[in-house]
Amino acid sequence: MKPVVKKIALERMEILIDNALSNAKTNPKLAQRQASLAKKISMRHKVKMPYELRMVFCKKCKSFIAPGINSKIRVGRSTIKSIRITCNFCGHTYRKVIAQ
Repeated sequence: MKPVVKKIALERMEILIDNALSNAKTNPKLAQRQASLAKKISMRHKVKMPYELRMVFCKKCKSFIAPGINSKIRVGRSTIKSIRITCNFCGHTYRKVIAQ
């Protein structure tokens, strides 16, 4: 694949996810569509989505979850500091460890 195509695909995915995050509260259907388009671009051009963009998708049901809008975010109270994210669509909870 040409590096130019990869660069354009990454830029477009970032734009779509940013727009989806800004539209999540006012128009959730549009936000879901924009996020799915970003995922389709990633798959079609065989470009791995960066971690910052991947973390807005549920790991179980693969739907777009905007932090605090259609997901719950809690700080873990264990010896290992982590953030717990719960999807409001499927109820799946997963953790992200915070570096100390």
